[in-house]
Amino acid sequence: MNNKTPIRSRPSSLGRDFRLFWLAQGASSAGGQISELAIPLLAVVVLNASVAEVGLLGAARWLPFLLLTLPLGVMVDRLRRRPVLVFSDLARAALTLVVVAFAFTGALTLSTLVVLVALIGVFTVSFEVSYQSYLPAVVGRDELERANGRLQATTAATEVGGPGLGGLLIQALSAPWALLAHLLTYLVSATALLGIRTVESAPPRTGRSALRDLADGLAFVRRDRYLVSLIGFAAIYNLFAQWIMVLFTVHAVRELGLSAGHLGLVFSLGAIGAVVGAALAPVSVRRFGAGPVLIACAALECVALAVLPLVGSSWPTPTIVAVLIGVFAVNGAGTSLSSVVALTLRQLRTPDHILGRVNATMRWISYGVISIGAALGGVVGELLGTRLGLAVGCAGTLLTVVWVAASPLRRIGDPQRLAVPHTVTPSGSEPSAARAAAAG
Repeated sequence: MNNKTPIRSRPSSLGRDFRLFWLAQGASSAGGQISELAIPLLAVVVLNASVAEVGLLGAARWLPFLLLTLPLGVMVDRLRRRPVLVFSDLARAALTLVVVAFAFTGALTLSTLVVLVALIGVFTVSFEVSYQSYLPAVVGRDELERANGRLQATTAATEVGGPGLGGLLIQALSAPWALLAHLLTYLVSATALLGIRTVESAPPRTGRSALRDLADGLAFVRRDRYLVSLIGFAAIYNLFAQWIMVLFTVHAVRELGLSAGHLGLVFSLGAIGAVVGAALAPVSVRRFGAGPVLIACAALECVALAVLPLVGSSWPTPTIVAVLIGVFAVNGAGTSLSSVVALTLRQLRTPDHILGRVNATMRWISYGVISIGAALGGVVGELLGTRLGLAVGCAGTLLTVVWVAASPLRRIGDPQRLAVPHTVTPSGSEPSAARAAAAG
């Protein structure tokens, strides 16, 4: 299927409620960028964690996606999504405060940090599943591509400032102060969500058990070849990308001699590529079609990462920093652009009443493998060293390009041509959209 029908021009404003949703997502994303640098550095610098222990910490952060995404997806489809989002923000703020308190009092241990990070991950799962399922209610399905483009661009923009701010806070003060800043972003997000006026419809009652609803979500994804292809794309890449990032943090500090400030600079300036990629999403899809864009992004993401093990520890620090900024800029452009396209496709292919379960199924696999990648990266790095471990992980990412090029994704033109009906039958059974998805 090669559908390249032009996408119609639309009004510039997405409305007040979207702006509040946008603020909430931006605040949450900015805080996430700070803690993504602060938590591993807290383990490496303060707790003197080994490579394997940093891998364990990364696995704990993402393990809830593997264990809890499916049941939480069923819950999200049975509840209004905004209250779940607000509660998730407040719970994560409270748990982050516990980490900060333990760190300031000197009572923090690696095992305590692993447990608290895992608990924060539980509420991150509920937020992620609800956030992607709530967006269509806020902006309408015709505006999903524009809304997702703006949200992804904001995420990318926070990647510019977040790591830099985190690195400065860690270097000038300490990692706990950086985490305290993340706590405040959760509170900003919850406040913005509470200001949204859109009346969210009550989810329809199916009269079925939670297990049956869960099975329906899994079956819906399994029947849709495009959703299956998107899962494979994300799962392969995420597994090896996390493998690489676990090793890169340790490698950068212990082998390349970079400080927290250097790492913050690398991630901040490197994220400019992600801003550009997100901004180019709508025009790229209109010009080339979604399929060719996804293939190009997969190649860009993976080839850029392959430079990491080639960076020499004997190089001057400014050269190392400059090369790493280039690597993450190119990689970020690819991942940001592909994320906008993939998320829009998922939302268009899924009816509202089952969107939570479909998002949960996708997250269960694509994010669940991140915990596996973190653990594997830590083990391989411990056995082979960080440089060789990085090389093995980079080789693994190339499987992503093979998967996308061989999948039905490569033939997609205009994503709107793949949209399915979004109505619920009176009986509460799965609507004709499921059968449309099966036909593909």
